[in-house]
Amino acid sequence: MTDSSIRTEAGIKVLRPGLLTTIQDLGRDGYRSSGIAAGGAMDRYALRMANLLVGNEEGEAGLEVTLVGPELEAGTDLLLSVCGAYLEPTIDGEELPMWRPVFVPRGAVLRFGRAVSGCRAYVAAAGGFGVPRELGSRSTDARAALGGLAGRRLAAGDALPCGAAQGAAAPSRWAAAWATALARQGEAAASAPEGAGRRLPWAAAPWFAPPGAYGGGDGEDGIVLRAMPGSEHGQFSAAAREALYRERYTVAPASDRMGCRLTGTPLARESRAELLSHGVTPGAVQVPPGGGPIILAADCQTTGGYPKIAHVATVDMPLLAQAKPGDTIRFQPVTLGEAQRLDRKREQDIRYLAAAIRSRQP
Repeated sequence: MTDSSIRTEAGIKVLRPGLLTTIQDLGRDGYRSSGIAAGGAMDRYALRMANLLVGNEEGEAGLEVTLVGPELEAGTDLLLSVCGAYLEPTIDGEELPMWRPVFVPRGAVLRFGRAVSGCRAYVAAAGGFGVPRELGSRSTDARAALGGLAGRRLAAGDALPCGAAQGAAAPSRWAAAWATALARQGEAAASAPEGAGRRLPWAAAPWFAPPGAYGGGDGEDGIVLRAMPGSEHGQFSAAAREALYRERYTVAPASDRMGCRLTGTPLARESRAELLSHGVTPGAVQVPPGGGPIILAADCQTTGGYPKIAHVATVDMPLLAQAKPGDTIRFQPVTLGEAQRLDRKREQDIRYLAAAIRSRQP
């Protein structure tokens, strides 16, 4: 697939790409045995919420915006939502409300700044982004040049098919109804005396979906990640096992979508026996010979040979996704049973929230 094959019609035009903006969905499951990472959104919760807020299926593709955001122009009327980290989003210079549906008219410019809180924001459009699926997913795996927009991060001049653009799905009836209602609201606001300076009539829903995945966010103790013992937990010294849950660690600049590298108290392994390469998954806390932990993330390799002292609970992976260089991380012990209970509770909360969103009518 070449770039020219997807520069046909723009639902969104990329004016500036930001630091790292890619197309992501919930990943390509079922290929790890062939050495292909599942990938997908780092913060699956934020992407799922963004999709629900524009009437999409939870797993539809959206934009993942990292640390420094892009500048995007609507090539057609769109219903968008922005969830996750706060990167100072604006529409034509006015603050864009997050965690809710927003009608964005053709020609309006959506700009993101730098990450004020968190690390990654997600942009969903009603109908999704109509890039081709590869191995069942639209997610970008830049290292494998797979998925997304020609297998790479976005660049200035890219045209993204969404909304009424070629290759994108039609918005749901719910989304179409909200887009129509918000368009009228935007036109009314633009014609009012206080809206005289507004260039184009955009509007946001008066309600929002409260984010429920960030309770362990950056407080006095930093970001708290609940973690259970890993497969090689017993191979580490008692001091190392104690330090893991006592000490604070700092996110290193070398962190990326493959893993979050931490600096802090080294964790010593008593056993010197080398491990055979074995399967690894996101959330595993590996400890290389230097003793600095690495928390594997969405684009992690499918096999590895470093010992795993712990594994982060799935329910806290959105917190890991929002950790940026310089942030502090602390681990908190959790049992496997409790981690599973928390995951089931999160999924139940999302189902309730999805039902509440669907019940909102304009």
